[in-house]
Amino acid sequence: MTTAEHSRPPNGFNLVPPPGWDVIPLRTGTKEAMDHIVRKAVAQLPAGFPKDDIPKARLKLTQEMKKVVRRARAKGGMTLYLPTERLHGVALPVSIVASEPIDVPRVRPSNGPEAILAALASVTPGAETRTLDDTAALRSERELPADAAQGVDVAHRRVEYFVPVPDSSPDQYLAFSFSALIAPGSDPAFYDILVELFDAVMGTFRWSYV
Repeated sequence: MTTAEHSRPPNGFNLVPPPGWDVIPLRTGTKEAMDHIVRKAVAQLPAGFPKDDIPKARLKLTQEMKKVVRRARAKGGMTLYLPTERLHGVALPVSIVASEPIDVPRVRPSNGPEAILAALASVTPGAETRTLDDTAALRSERELPADAAQGVDVAHRRVEYFVPVPDSSPDQYLAFSFSALIAPGSDPAFYDILVELFDAVMGTFRWSYV
């Protein structure tokens, strides 16, 4: 990366999802991406699947995807990553949401991203610093129990990355959130593997200056 590139903020980022995942943009092109995923899912139905049940399956999948998209948008999401192919016959109950940049004002001129990340780490259980494309980022991990009163219908494992945008003014930060639904009685090791998968995906993160 050249010195000139470091003198201006990036205008985007690149993230490589695992094989069998699809990307749904949440600003424009959302419907087209969803339609593509639904068509692909219908095409992958077993050969013996009753033809009369295909419209119901298509409708159910569309409704579920719309629900996931609404939740992602409600959290400021700009891009949604979903596994759309089964892994060894298992449908992965996971998602990744990249949220729109948020502004974090400085309390003092010297109170830049490093100070902000340090302050967040001090009050965030399980937080640690990672480096993404030469940028210090904050990673946190936690389990959220089901709590209907808080809008959490199913227990899930959540991992989040909070990434400052280099050379942005005012200071801007991106957030990447990974959620894995926890089935009752499931093996915790399975979710550890899913978390490792997300960390590997974040390892592909690169800023874009094009």
